[in-house]
Amino acid sequence: MKKHIVVLTGAGMSSESGIKTFRDADGLWEGHDVMEVATPEGFKANPALVLDFYNQRRRQLFEVKPNSAHYDLAKLENNFKVTIITQNVDDLHERAGSNNVIHLHGELLKVRSTADESNIQEWQTDLVLGDTCQKGHQLRPHIVWFGEDVPMIEKAASICETADILVIIGTSMQVYPAAGLIHYVPSNTPIYFIDPKPSIESKKNLTVITETATVGVRKFIELIKSKI
Repeated sequence: MKKHIVVLTGAGMSSESGIKTFRDADGLWEGHDVMEVATPEGFKANPALVLDFYNQRRRQLFEVKPNSAHYDLAKLENNFKVTIITQNVDDLHERAGSNNVIHLHGELLKVRSTADESNIQEWQTDLVLGDTCQKGHQLRPHIVWFGEDVPMIEKAASICETADILVIIGTSMQVYPAAGLIHYVPSNTPIYFIDPKPSIESKKNLTVITETATVGVRKFIELIKSKI
């Protein structure tokens, strides 16, 4: 039976593809206060602004490509069972060939009804006011905003419980509930943390790789190959 590698990825995974990280040091996201564009209250106050913000993010997706770290993780499926749990809303893992990807914070290429969160549709063009579901309700980005529940977190936690190896890439592990997933892996599970500025407390079985995603994933693969 193949060993199960669980991979937790954050903004640093996609930054080398040209996707800007979620928030800059000044607390702004692409020049916007996150409370204006990433909360239910912001959407209620100015839905046109919020839709335009995500339209720009969606358009950007078609201008970027997976980087070598995305492809290297996909190739791991040749020798391991691999599950990727990502905080990213892009589709770069899928485009690189990964077959088992859980999106904690939603997906840019999907929208959902404002009246029924289970009514989800694929969506690749701009979303504007007046775009509605079959029952006539306005559609919104299929994104988990601040203050909203993270519906995939329980599934992600149960996946972490089955990890033979845990790899954390490009995330500070400071934002909950995603940061809490590390506590669900079995106590003897090797943990690899890949980030140029690692911010993780020392744990048993922890290996820190102080590199960007593209370099760090290659080093991680060499490390586990030497231990197989």
